[in-house]
Amino acid sequence: MTISAILQGKGREVIQVSSDESVLSAVRLLSEKRIGCVPVVDDGQVVGVFSERDLLHHVARDGAAALDRRVRDVMTAPAITIDEKTPVIHCLSLMTKRRIRHLPVVVEGNLAGLVSIGDLVKFRIDSIESEAAALRNYIQSA
Repeated sequence: MTISAILQGKGREVIQVSSDESVLSAVRLLSEKRIGCVPVVDDGQVVGVFSERDLLHHVARDGAAALDRRVRDVMTAPAITIDEKTPVIHCLSLMTKRRIRHLPVVVEGNLAGLVSIGDLVKFRIDSIESEAAALRNYIQSA
């Protein structure tokens, strides 16, 4: 079970921002799309991640002035990324250890998707339920 299987189901479209955008612009995008994180991409390369946590940390420290800054000044960088061949269980472990909820998927240096911890947990639950159903059917047919 790799990230490729999750991307096949959810798609590869990723909302993103550039590091030059204002924090306020990025926050409005998060709100409009009802998402908690966006990869920060410059010249096709993932240079960081901007999340609700980044915003919260900087607003707590600097107040409303944080909204006037550029995303590059408040994002988490470098981004922790994975590729399509990364096993789902490895991603879950990585997210738990690093206390993050989103992983950009990078293939040949380019952003190819984004997975959340919710995507991974849903995939694992669906897999376990499918295995349980197959075992029940096997036992009943024996």
